[in-house]
Amino acid sequence: MTTHTRQPSAPATEDAPFRHPALFYTTEEDYAQCVGGFIREEAGRNRPVLVAVPDERQPVLRDAVDDAHQSVTWVDMRDSGRNPGRILSMLQEFADGHMDRSPAIVGEPIFWVGRTAAEAREATRHEALINLAFAGRSATILCPYDTSLPEDVLQQAHRTHPVVGDLSGYRHSPHYADPHTVCQDCDAPLPEPQAPVVLSFGQHDLGGIRDTVRDWGRSAGLSAGRHTDWMLAVNEATGNSVRHGGGSGTLRLWHTPDTAVAEVTDRGRIANPLVGRRRPDPLSPSGGRGVWMMHQLCDLVETRTAPSGLVVRLHVALR
Repeated sequence: MTTHTRQPSAPATEDAPFRHPALFYTTEEDYAQCVGGFIREEAGRNRPVLVAVPDERQPVLRDAVDDAHQSVTWVDMRDSGRNPGRILSMLQEFADGHMDRSPAIVGEPIFWVGRTAAEAREATRHEALINLAFAGRSATILCPYDTSLPEDVLQQAHRTHPVVGDLSGYRHSPHYADPHTVCQDCDAPLPEPQAPVVLSFGQHDLGGIRDTVRDWGRSAGLSAGRHTDWMLAVNEATGNSVRHGGGSGTLRLWHTPDTAVAEVTDRGRIANPLVGRRRPDPLSPSGGRGVWMMHQLCDLVETRTAPSGLVVRLHVALR
């Protein structure tokens, strides 16, 4: 028989139906008690629950919640959240399917020590954008943070969550910052590659660009499956430059020992930071399909708005 200790509940805010607390945990026991308790409590209220955590953490939570796990949707965040830019779309789709039932979500986007600095930065951006995407909605998203993560990651969690807590309870974060400010702070300069292939293109060059990208991807060592993802993502990026970025752009290609990288620069702008963070309506004239597809196909997507225009950098693992 499993004995449960009641976990501290996140404080309710009467004028804000959306709650987005960060939970800082140190031990597996803390994790099971606090996160498992949250899941049990929300499932006990007959609310739909999505738990998006690394697969290796799921047995701990399944044991902690007992029979409640049967009514929970489980997602391996290590797979689904490999690219932080596609997590928000997943969360919104789940919430959209339960709009009238105040859904509860556990999301652990910065879930392992060893995330690259670029990945952690985009995960921080994702956490900030949650506050824009869910503003005014009736939902709760609990985000666990392992205290062994780098100190700068933990500091950013205090900026992206209105409420923070640990085993002792929850409190309002005095360091919470406007999501737009956090996103601007995430726009660190992108490092320059060594000896990239550089290609300029316009509307009439897209066919040739596709051929070059196809051949370059094969020579870089992309596996068959990843090669298809690579081709589609770069095709969307270059097509967006022609349609929305002034009619032309510059493509740079390079690879590291384990990743193929494509960078597209044009004269466009992305004014709305939520573009590409929700599955687009195919009948909507507002666009966003291309950026959404890039996030779904790539392992990391970085965007920057420079004085000269937009920079989109796509990363795809070779295997």
